[in-house]
Amino acid sequence: MHITIFAAGSRGDIQPCIVLGRGLQQAGFDILLAAPENFADFVQAHGLSFHPLRGDVQEIMAGETGRQFMEGGSTNPLRSIRAMRSMLEPVAAQMAEDALEACQGADALISLAVFATLAKSIAEIRHIPLIHVEPTPVFPSRAFTAPGFPLQRSLGGLYNRFSGHAMLRILWYWYSPFVNKFRQRYGLQPYNAASFYKILASAPLLGAYSEKVIPHPPDWPDNIHISGYLFLDSQAQWQPDDNLVKFLQAGNPPVYIGFGSMSGRDPQRLAALVLEALAKSGQRGVLLTGWGGMRALSVPESVHVLDSAPHSWLFTRMAAVVHHGGAGTTAEGLRAGVPALILPFAVDQAFWGKRIKSLGVGPEPIPQKKLTADGLAQAIHSAVNQPAIRQRAADLGAAIRAEDGVGKALRLIQQYLGA
Repeated sequence: MHITIFAAGSRGDIQPCIVLGRGLQQAGFDILLAAPENFADFVQAHGLSFHPLRGDVQEIMAGETGRQFMEGGSTNPLRSIRAMRSMLEPVAAQMAEDALEACQGADALISLAVFATLAKSIAEIRHIPLIHVEPTPVFPSRAFTAPGFPLQRSLGGLYNRFSGHAMLRILWYWYSPFVNKFRQRYGLQPYNAASFYKILASAPLLGAYSEKVIPHPPDWPDNIHISGYLFLDSQAQWQPDDNLVKFLQAGNPPVYIGFGSMSGRDPQRLAALVLEALAKSGQRGVLLTGWGGMRALSVPESVHVLDSAPHSWLFTRMAAVVHHGGAGTTAEGLRAGVPALILPFAVDQAFWGKRIKSLGVGPEPIPQKKLTADGLAQAIHSAVNQPAIRQRAADLGAAIRAEDGVGKALRLIQQYLGA
């Protein structure tokens, strides 16, 4: 059986799809992963066939509009719609056509749930079944405030459910012009905002996160399942350089600080603030620069700077992890069993920050607009030195490591496809 997996976004969006694809391939399926062309090496290094989608997500997010969006544009729904449409316009039509081409000859399509309306359109054109996968919940529920909703507050079930429907509408407005132009080209009736909800409520959907982190809400329909995290462990043989080994052995476990693709419009200022906070907290640090552009021009001996390192290797050696709150980085921090502190920029990151706090495995998240060196230093001190936080983080990490997200996801997919 030939399955195409359609994924776009940051590494945190692509990586679980690679893990799922590898699992399906090992189970005997023929897998083709369609993702932005700049991820070709990453996908092919893990043994999957690759179909490029035109458009470089890293380049888009590194542009001025992308950096503005990361610095808080997503907290204003109207501004987020304008920003996303501006970023998507140069690549959306090409990406849709490339994804459609990738499904030529496919027997089924698996897609990230945020692209449900486009993926359903492709599935209709190709006459193939559709399955969704999501690293962050997208379906409305009374159990929690919707990821990405500007006000992440505990105001009860009705508010939570409203926030979920509101976010689906916002997501629809991000993509609607491009989706309906695509549908029109192939003689399909246009979608509306209600279509997004109907597609998610009917097609199989796999939540790629742990039920220990997000229990299955009782108000979700039967087509939505929580499989567990889809972790990439192929880098287990990765070896650090001598400088990193010597740094880790030279003192107490340090605090990791990194923001992946996020750094805002002034990455140098952010790096300086982080170094000041580490100094004030009295902690050693590992600073991961990532592709968001954060650079520290001058660092003390108590801080080690890395361009990249596998989170699965690095996080277990940290006293705490401080990051932007992307779904993938959050998952790795939880699995490592160390306290976490989230400094959210945009989209679903505030949701994961609040989830970390509610689970008792880290302090209150600090939004970028409220970030100060003193506040960050105090939060780092709390994460590292509170025994209750450290114990809860260790216990949750052990529970997550005992799960088999890939195995459960495979069983569900095989069940739905009758394979």
